Order: sequence, then C-alpha cells, then structure tokens
Amino acid sequence: MPKIQIVTRDGTEHEISADPGLSVMEIIRDAGIDELLALCGGCCSCATCHVYVDEESASLLPPVSEDESDLLDSSDHRTARSRLSCQLNLTAEMDMLRVVIAPED
Repeated sequence: MPKIQIVTRDGTEHEISADPGLSVMEIIRDAGIDELLALCGGCCSCATCHVYVDEESASLLPPVSEDESDLLDSSDHRTARSRLSCQLNLTAEMDMLRVVIAPED
C-alpha cells in the first residue's frame, strides 16, 4: 500500500497509507485533515483542493489538464508546483508522494 506525505498549512507532516485509485483529495479528506474544502467533491470545477507537489514527485504525475490549469489560474497562490489534489489519482508508483496544502484563497 503506497504512502503519501501531507504537510498542512501549519507545517505539520502526516504520513498516510492509502489504496491506489483514490485521489489525493479523497485521501486527505478521509484522514480527517479538514484544510481542503473540496467544494466540488472532486469534479474539477473549483480550486479548493489546491496543493503543492514536491519537485521530486512531479515526474510521477500526469500532466496538468487545460481545465485544471484554468482553475489553478483563479488562485492567488499558484506556483509551478500547483496541482488540484482531486486530479491526482494515487498509483503504487507514487509511493511517498509529498504534497503541501496551499494557502486558502
């Protein structure tokens, strides 16, 4: 079972084991970390599940879709490492994926 590392806004680090196929947003929500609003429930229609992906993990992820990029453009906190966690489905190859929850807009 792969693990992901999640850093909350206050800098607290969490290491969570999760089933492949779940989105990073679902994993964060199911772990009881309530910093992601995820208002659209994972439909890629808001940007309230914005995270930063560590550079070491970026190559493991699918490219940013046009819809995801458009939504990230609405954030004042977008960086080159920004992703929507609802669009990141965990695979076994993503073991030890590390994400930081972005500041709230």
